[in-house]
Amino acid sequence: MMNARDVSLRELLRLPHALVAWFLLIASIIITALLWQFSVRLVEDRTEARFRTQSLQLKTAIEERLLNYEQVLAGSAGLFAVTGEVSQQDWRTYIRNVDIERYYPGIQGIGYVRRLAPEDVADHVSSVREQGNTGYQVRPPGSRDEYLPVVFMEPGTARNRKAFGYDASTDPVHRTAMVQARDQASPVVTGKVVLVQEELAEDQAGFMMYYPVYHGGEAPATLAERHGMLRGYVFSAFRMNNLIDGIVGLIAPFLDVRIHDGSEPRRDTLMYGSNLGSLDDNFSFELSQTIRYGGRTWLLQTRSTPAFDFLASDPRPPIVLGSGLVISFLLFAFSLSLIRSRLLAQVSAGRYRAITEGAANVTLVLDRDGRANYASPSSRDILGFEPDHLRDMDFETVVHRDDWPQLQAGFGEAVRSPGTQLPVVRARVRDSSGQWRDMEGTYTAMLDVPGVNGVVLSLRDLTQLKAAQSELHRLAFYDPLTGLANRQLFRDRLAHVVRRSKRTGEAAALMFLDLDGFKRINDTLGHEAGDELLRQVAFWLTGCVREEDSVARLGGDEFVVLLSRISGPEAVGRVAETILRRLCQRVRLSEHEVGVTVSIGVTMVPFDSDDPGVLMKYADLAMYRAKERGRNNYQFFTPAMNIKAARRLLQQEELASALEGDRFLLHYQPKINLENGRVIGVEAFLRWQHPEKGLVSAQQFIGLAEETGLIVRLGEIALRQACIQIQALERAGFESLRVAVNLSVQQVTDNGFLDLFRQIITETGVSPDRLELEMPAELLNEDPRMLRDILGALNDLGVCLILDDFGTGSCSLAALQQLPLDVVKIDHRFIRDIPYNVSATDVASAVIALARKLHLTVVAEGVETPQQLSFLRSVGCTQCQGNLFSYPLDEDALIGFLVRQYERPLIS
Repeated sequence: MMNARDVSLRELLRLPHALVAWFLLIASIIITALLWQFSVRLVEDRTEARFRTQSLQLKTAIEERLLNYEQVLAGSAGLFAVTGEVSQQDWRTYIRNVDIERYYPGIQGIGYVRRLAPEDVADHVSSVREQGNTGYQVRPPGSRDEYLPVVFMEPGTARNRKAFGYDASTDPVHRTAMVQARDQASPVVTGKVVLVQEELAEDQAGFMMYYPVYHGGEAPATLAERHGMLRGYVFSAFRMNNLIDGIVGLIAPFLDVRIHDGSEPRRDTLMYGSNLGSLDDNFSFELSQTIRYGGRTWLLQTRSTPAFDFLASDPRPPIVLGSGLVISFLLFAFSLSLIRSRLLAQVSAGRYRAITEGAANVTLVLDRDGRANYASPSSRDILGFEPDHLRDMDFETVVHRDDWPQLQAGFGEAVRSPGTQLPVVRARVRDSSGQWRDMEGTYTAMLDVPGVNGVVLSLRDLTQLKAAQSELHRLAFYDPLTGLANRQLFRDRLAHVVRRSKRTGEAAALMFLDLDGFKRINDTLGHEAGDELLRQVAFWLTGCVREEDSVARLGGDEFVVLLSRISGPEAVGRVAETILRRLCQRVRLSEHEVGVTVSIGVTMVPFDSDDPGVLMKYADLAMYRAKERGRNNYQFFTPAMNIKAARRLLQQEELASALEGDRFLLHYQPKINLENGRVIGVEAFLRWQHPEKGLVSAQQFIGLAEETGLIVRLGEIALRQACIQIQALERAGFESLRVAVNLSVQQVTDNGFLDLFRQIITETGVSPDRLELEMPAELLNEDPRMLRDILGALNDLGVCLILDDFGTGSCSLAALQQLPLDVVKIDHRFIRDIPYNVSATDVASAVIALARKLHLTVVAEGVETPQQLSFLRSVGCTQCQGNLFSYPLDEDALIGFLVRQYERPLIS
């Protein structure tokens, strides 16, 4: 409160009085903040520009340093072109003249790797030892197609002498770089390695740069000539810290610098760290750049450090901020002094008011007779009445007649008990549009307060609150997409019907519905089309049942119908047939016309069970039985379904346990070239070593694996074992045989398939062209763009791609032309009736002719009789496999079979 003598500071600072002062203060602070931010941004921009300049200069310096090292290697390689044969002394003299320690810091040494055939190794070792290096030997030991030992390494330090005789091609990282350098006739950098020269206590990362040297000096034009003319490699070894420290110290001494091998920053790929990163998260700027050189990609990361930020700091932003705040508060104080003078002049003419005219409540001041002397302006927004009009109205005419006595009683109590806390009264009040609004309020007697002199009635509008409560109830118990009951509400309704059925003996029925092919529609036409279909299905279902029945959506494309009272299974069947007829139609979605069918599972209440959860399970099992019976039908639950589900769950657990216990192996069936009768490859078949059933063929568990998602892990096992078998065949002398591995649609379309394939190839060291991947014809129904990307990547790796079961299903000729396929397999169903079934021979002939027109190799599987073989050869089939030649064999039997086959052909 305030009086005519003074105004308190608290009253003076109230917003209605000090609005202008507060506006000036806030505006001044905002302007100060903007100026401060502007100055900070200028400093930050300048600092960031310095940071980016140093980072870019650092990248340029590293690239220039690598280019200089390439030129050194090029000159070393040129030494062989000029002199022909280079001796150890020639090499030492040349490297000493280059003076790498002075002009090329970071190079551990420059050496030469000589290419040796296996028969030349012994003579080479003897020659080197005769030159004085008595302990020289090619290492690591072991037989291989070619040897690439280090024969020169300068400077001849004790550290570098450790590399003499080392064959780095036995390491996959070095081997990959060597092969790439040989094929491209250009320098290639290895991935992250630890140099042979490193001490045990040193963990410094390094890398190698290889430069190919060919006989004759010039790089051959063709790839085959480069393979044959390769003489060896000039190489240089680098220690990353020695290479990069000098560059960083000269260009960016206060930046945290890290270099990773590859495009992803991981702990295992870190090649260099500047040791300024102890405060990893305390940086202002960060920049990632890519350095591509020598077939490798390095990720260069630079971050600012506290020392960098300190050197770039500027005192101007704090000065701007402090000065602005001082000026702002001075303006505020001056404005308050003016406002205080104005308030003191208004106090003498003001009246005390006890009513706030907020928009949230309608406030009325009533005299002792209950007539309104005052109505707040909020009555216009809430009730639609002008305050003056509401004040002149008889209040009883706008209050519901059932609520008027309660309002009168509250008014009387307030008059009789001034200053007492009275209970809340509720009433329905009609607004100007004639709508009833729920309101609640309290009476406060202020009859003796000057300026009020009445009873204050404050009414709060509850209409929006009740509407919000109603909406919350709807969201809690109803599906927002279709408006049907949701899972929670349906569970309550089902429990109520079950209790009533147990009490009265009346039958009820629970129907579980699942749309057929909804996932395909959703994936093909989009989620908006799928949602529109679900809304349409909900509308159709509601029209198929009575008002006392319940329809709910559990989620996705799953619906349930509860028939609360039903005479028996016959009546349920009629309702199910009605739903099937109503839903079995074509509907237009997103400019496409699609067909809709539904599979229905039915369980009877309480005959099948009186437990709501068990009833839901039984209806679900019956629905899956309807799916198995061809879809677009209904099935009643039977106890046999529960037994089958339990058996399937047990099989799933056994399959998962077998995966954990590594109980799977491969058998191999030979594939025969009909032109010469030789085995040209084998197909791998997965077998399960069951502890009780023995060897179980894949046909008995692949379907379950696909349904449970375990097929991806099974596929990884098969692919890895096949690669190991390829290595075993190579060691046995069968280097040209290919191994075919069967893939499922789930495996090929899995997001991590390509990465997994590359990982297995890298870990096993198998050449991709030794693998054949057989894919089912159903794969052609998947997204064409995705298929082209996946199969294109496999084709680029050199993998042979086979389309299995050719001629079955919906094989698109357009897809066959667009995809990089190499081979097609005729399904065994076309082969088994040859030559006795004319239709089968005609189909097989047509399929083979079509494949040959598409320039695809044809393989016939399932060949079991000489008559089938003779027919296939007559129609131009080039490759066959089947029990006529050999049943699937284990690893040992396969080696024996191949040895015998090479002694004599299987066919003539």
